[in-house]
Amino acid sequence: MTLTRRSLLTAGASAVALGAAATAAPAAHARDGRHTRGALHVSPDGRGDFTSVQAAVDAVPGAGAVIVLGPGTYRETVLVTAAASGLTLLGATGDPRDTVIVFGNANGTPKPGGGTYGTSGSATVTVQAAGFTARGTTFANDWLRADHPGVTGTQAVALKVQGDRSAFHHCRFLGHQDTLYADSLAQDVLARQFFRDCYAEGDVDFVFGRATAVFDRCHFRTLDRTDLAAPPYGFVFAPSTTAADPHGFLATRCRITSGAPDGAYKLARPWVPSSDTTAVPMLTVRDSVLGAGIDAARPYADMSAGHPWQSMRFGEYANRGPGAAVTDPAERPQLTAAQAAAATREAYLAGDDGWAPWRSTGR
Repeated sequence: MTLTRRSLLTAGASAVALGAAATAAPAAHARDGRHTRGALHVSPDGRGDFTSVQAAVDAVPGAGAVIVLGPGTYRETVLVTAAASGLTLLGATGDPRDTVIVFGNANGTPKPGGGTYGTSGSATVTVQAAGFTARGTTFANDWLRADHPGVTGTQAVALKVQGDRSAFHHCRFLGHQDTLYADSLAQDVLARQFFRDCYAEGDVDFVFGRATAVFDRCHFRTLDRTDLAAPPYGFVFAPSTTAADPHGFLATRCRITSGAPDGAYKLARPWVPSSDTTAVPMLTVRDSVLGAGIDAARPYADMSAGHPWQSMRFGEYANRGPGAAVTDPAERPQLTAAQAAAATREAYLAGDDGWAPWRSTGR
């Protein structure tokens, strides 16, 4: 099935809720006066302070501002610069299906002044600020290959987040290729990011980048494709962790489902970019449910010659489901109990400042 723009924005509507509290919790935050007192309000119908997200971001008075997004679809690109540190973005209802920020640029989309946007430039929302938090919001890129058969640069990012101490709770990330770009501001700058009870979907490398990122109780869904004759259709993760970073991507207590045939997707492949050929991508998937859409026999693959996945920091621990079956240990590196004890959200994110973004949810 090829997704239309309408189906893209409604995809995952039932999947985002991982229990009754998944949509109720953010609503409490959005209506809590402690969080919204003095906030800037955005509404597409003109009943707020602004009708566009970017206008509100540009107007934040300083660090620690709060923006409340009223229900609706905001068709625009948004840039949160480093000047807006500590910004909090709240979907007013707490249900991410109600508040959608979406645009449709791709890597190969022509720019008005010439050239193309490139992968980073395709992002619907780019966050450079440190201490950014989002709750109950959908970030989407609805560019579709079927609408642009002549475009070869099909990467189309929904969210590019680069800031340290960035947290996303009960959010959705919708797209196809390169949906969620968990990055840092520079190769020598580390960035910690936390995703809790979120939903992300796509096909090729749809969760990628060099950030230290923890995905806790998130749902990843691989999409069906009609433009390919045979699998693999794509990859869930494509980390590009620098050699100096002791922590890359950690997916814990997550689940992976699929709208594609069984075994059509790989779990991951390492991205060693030309700008950092010494990168040693790192991914740990633990205590998670991997559906039949993942190729259990060979869940990993190489992205480029000279950088085999076996030489990277890939590991799994205590996963279950048909996509997690271990038939050949050489194809599925498993952590020891001692290694697993060090692969926790606390170990990845606490740092020297004791950052613990999960405390705001009480779980």
